[in-house]
Amino acid sequence: MVLLAGILITRLFVLQIVRGADYQENYDLTVEKDETIAATRGNIYDCNGKLLAYNELAYAITIEDNGTYENRKDRNKKMNQEISDIITHIEANGDSIDNNFGITRSSSGQYSFVNDSGTALQRFRADVFGHASIDDLEYNDKLGFDEAEATPDQIMDYLMGEERYNISDKYDGEMRYKICIVRYNIGQNSYQKYIATTIASNVSDESVAYIKENSNELTGVDIKETSIRKYVDSEYFAHIIGYTGTISTDEYNEKKKDDDSVELTDVVGKSGIEQVMNDYLSGTKGKQKLYVDSVGNLIQVSDYEEPESGDDVYLSIDKDLQEATYRALEKEIASIVYSKIANIKTYHTTGEESDIMIPVYDVYHSFINNNLIDTSKFSDADATDTERAVKSAYDKKTADVFSQLQSQLKPTTGTVYKDLSEEYQDYATYIVTYLKKQGIFDKDAIDASDEMQTKWTSESLSVNEYLLYAIEQNWIDITKYAKDTKYVDTDELYGLLIDYVLDQLQTDASFEKLVYKYAIQQDMISGNQLCALLYEQGVLPEDDTTHDALLSGRISAYSFVLDKIKNLEITPGQLGLDPCSGSAVVIDSKTGEVLACVSYPGYDNNKLANSVDSTYYAYLTNSKSEPLYNHATQQKTAPGSTYKVVSATAGLAENVITTSTQILDQGKFEKVSNKPECWIYPRSTHGLINVAEALRFSCNYFFYEVGYDLAGGNSNNYNDSQGIEKLAKYASMYGLDSKTGVEIDESTPTPATEFPVMAAIGQSDNNFTTISLARYITAVSNRGTVYDLTLLDHVEDPASGETVATYSPSVKNQITALTDSEWSTLNSGLRMVVEDLSAFKGTSVAAAGKTGTAQESLLRPNHALFVGYAPYTDPEIAVATRIAHGYGSSNASVVAAEIMSYYFGEKTLENIAQSGANTETTTNSVTD
Repeated sequence: MVLLAGILITRLFVLQIVRGADYQENYDLTVEKDETIAATRGNIYDCNGKLLAYNELAYAITIEDNGTYENRKDRNKKMNQEISDIITHIEANGDSIDNNFGITRSSSGQYSFVNDSGTALQRFRADVFGHASIDDLEYNDKLGFDEAEATPDQIMDYLMGEERYNISDKYDGEMRYKICIVRYNIGQNSYQKYIATTIASNVSDESVAYIKENSNELTGVDIKETSIRKYVDSEYFAHIIGYTGTISTDEYNEKKKDDDSVELTDVVGKSGIEQVMNDYLSGTKGKQKLYVDSVGNLIQVSDYEEPESGDDVYLSIDKDLQEATYRALEKEIASIVYSKIANIKTYHTTGEESDIMIPVYDVYHSFINNNLIDTSKFSDADATDTERAVKSAYDKKTADVFSQLQSQLKPTTGTVYKDLSEEYQDYATYIVTYLKKQGIFDKDAIDASDEMQTKWTSESLSVNEYLLYAIEQNWIDITKYAKDTKYVDTDELYGLLIDYVLDQLQTDASFEKLVYKYAIQQDMISGNQLCALLYEQGVLPEDDTTHDALLSGRISAYSFVLDKIKNLEITPGQLGLDPCSGSAVVIDSKTGEVLACVSYPGYDNNKLANSVDSTYYAYLTNSKSEPLYNHATQQKTAPGSTYKVVSATAGLAENVITTSTQILDQGKFEKVSNKPECWIYPRSTHGLINVAEALRFSCNYFFYEVGYDLAGGNSNNYNDSQGIEKLAKYASMYGLDSKTGVEIDESTPTPATEFPVMAAIGQSDNNFTTISLARYITAVSNRGTVYDLTLLDHVEDPASGETVATYSPSVKNQITALTDSEWSTLNSGLRMVVEDLSAFKGTSVAAAGKTGTAQESLLRPNHALFVGYAPYTDPEIAVATRIAHGYGSSNASVVAAEIMSYYFGEKTLENIAQSGANTETTTNSVTD
């Protein structure tokens, strides 16, 4: 015993006294970690040095997965509880967690994808299931479903279940969802110890204090001093500047090939100039070596290297002109909507697009259809009386609809489609479309010549007969809804199909909106209730007097809607009805610099930067007005009569006409089979006119003849291909067959490929972007100089003030096919166009230009276009404007006149902003 005690005492002496210091050092310094330090992102300015994008100091709550746990179950339990406590406390302080998760949760507990289709959705699914590539998605035997088709509910069940985060049912549904978001974000860092994941950005001082005061109890949680990206007047510039965000898996993999310093926590430009100029803006990271003890406490910092701030980027855009252009565009679109709203329930077009009206009931429905009103809130425990009343009416309507559908869809009691009411025709069409969208009804397998298919398309077949026949013909994939293969009888398969469809429609958001449409039209839900909900859900600022007047009936919903649209308190972009979008581009005629590039409606890129507000993003992606789409650089439509300068150029250069050639407008052009008519016919004709007058009056007949003669018709050797080839040649000279060169996403314009007679007036399959039309009219204004454009001016080192890089438009080509006299003739014709336009009567600016009205559908208004420049004698700026479905070209000319008036100092920003919608706008085309 003495011997053993002596050995033990000796060993303890060696461990604690002789080698104690060594063991203590090894215990303390268990981890040595190299850490990068993010650089401050560079600013973005306009051409005059006005700030557009900058960084703001902020505090973020971060969490590191560095706790010690007994096992996986213990780890999940403790992490989930800690995250729940943090969320509860920061939300009490008015803060919220960062949510860029790919699934949203409605207030009623329904899950839906932020992106409901495409590569982004598949990339999200791949990340959830831990695959490097979307091609690795497969049927998961353990989970019992195909990963590539996983629904939001299946993904949430998987993530919150025992397989992943094991989030207990003791938390309510909303808290479970939020815990899952944080756990998923941590998981995206591959659970690497000492890699911090941001829980919440830009938190309040109260939340900072809570974390600091409880740091000993919160494992791995800390406060990080950081910066957030902020955008000035974001609505006007979002499409140009874009926004930043955490690097995606695909972006990381691509950048990692060339840059070893790239990390999964990096913030990069996600779109626009932020993305294009990311390498300049992001700067150079710093680094330091950290020594951390066994429980994650920082012991020492060494080898510190200072990060280098990013460079500042200066654009060619003029901030004030951009804002004035946006406001002028929005005001005119609102004016058109205001003038076209009628106090009626429905409208059926007579075939005259200019006479299409907007029923006020469509406006009421748009509040729900375009997601201004959140119907999921109707089921909340704290729902308002109005919300409950609307929900009750909807539930009653839904029960009736499904009862009727159940009856109509029986295999033996169908009603022929054309004999159904309009409402149930819509439901029948929706069911077939839904099945095709889900891939159950294989549209590629359909035989278009099949007798039953022909009956269906001619509305002479009931939907139940059509679906029964589709099952028999194997146009429907039964494996996608009937898992049990013992069902081989057509009637049984049909019954299962109908059960499946009706079950799916119960929770289908689009079908819900369709039911709301008819509940509103049938006055089960009133316009006054829906208008009141705009106040109750915070769409409009609080106004108890007006709210109560709506519910009591002292104010009619019709007059309320008109007043709010007139004052731009409800905007066309929010309604999503025709017209609801437009674009305008302003270019310096002398230098080719892009001074304004506006897409309406805009959006708040502050809500997408730093951490994406997934609810807001879902609203943007589902909006009928497509606010994320750049209508200035991506939307393509026929140019209408704005193209006639190209045709005139081709005619003059190819000696088909001269400046003095006169052509007699006979109303109907009978030299080609479709016998197109001049727009003024049969009321009148333009008589005998030359090219300048043909531009002035936009005479279709004159340019039909030009297109015909370019195709060899004047020599009795007419050839479509020859005419198209010559028109394409001059369209190419004006740059109308190639992108303009701007750095943001841009569609390639496409000149017509057939029918030269129609192509000569801007129809056929001509398709151009607004910015391509702006480059084209710039070339007309400066007599032939076509520029490759840029949105950039220069890049500057903020520390030294030195210019790092410069940018300027370059000359693409010089049009030499016309003489000075011919250019003067064209310009004279364009000057006369503007002299005849009422939009320019109130301005002293001598402008020139061309109107255009392009037809796309007989069921929707025409597109309105205008291209022009000013001053006429010595052009300084060129302008192109387009209002999609804007009825007539005169409306687009109003926007251009406003822009020019502002540019030349006749109007101020305040004049444009305060005037509101012009309630006397003209919505009929005068000359096109």
